[in-house]
Amino acid sequence: MPNRSSAPVDLDDFDRKIIAALRRDGRMPVTALAEQVGLSKTPCQVRLKRLVDSGVIRGFTALIDGAKIGLDHVAFTEVKLSDTRDQALQEFNAAVHRIPEIEECHMIASSFDYLLKVRTSDIRKYRSVLGEKISALPHVAQTSTFVAMETVKD
Repeated sequence: MPNRSSAPVDLDDFDRKIIAALRRDGRMPVTALAEQVGLSKTPCQVRLKRLVDSGVIRGFTALIDGAKIGLDHVAFTEVKLSDTRDQALQEFNAAVHRIPEIEECHMIASSFDYLLKVRTSDIRKYRSVLGEKISALPHVAQTSTFVAMETVKD
């Protein structure tokens, strides 16, 4: 099982090059990756496995164009909780994972507690998700929404 410790991992220049290359193209074959970072295939594979096992690389995913699948409405929702004790935060965090429309959830040091990135088909669907799912999350006291007009960098 990968190490999910939050302690920093000692990385050298090759590790950083591997990470940078995979951030640009996570589907790159190991032979191409090795060539790009200046290693032979086997040492590159060993380093890649170490980066995965140590939790530096948490996984590989596809970047989806929301507009092409009918999910091009993006809203950012500020959430203020009525209770911020550890148990309440754990309950909120667990419940957020069960809402597929929430793409990202960040605890924030601000006048609100969480910032959610919510992706839906349109404003009507967002309103439904907000009213029926987000507002019903444990300990939610207040929400505020900002609708993205255009994504400049994802």
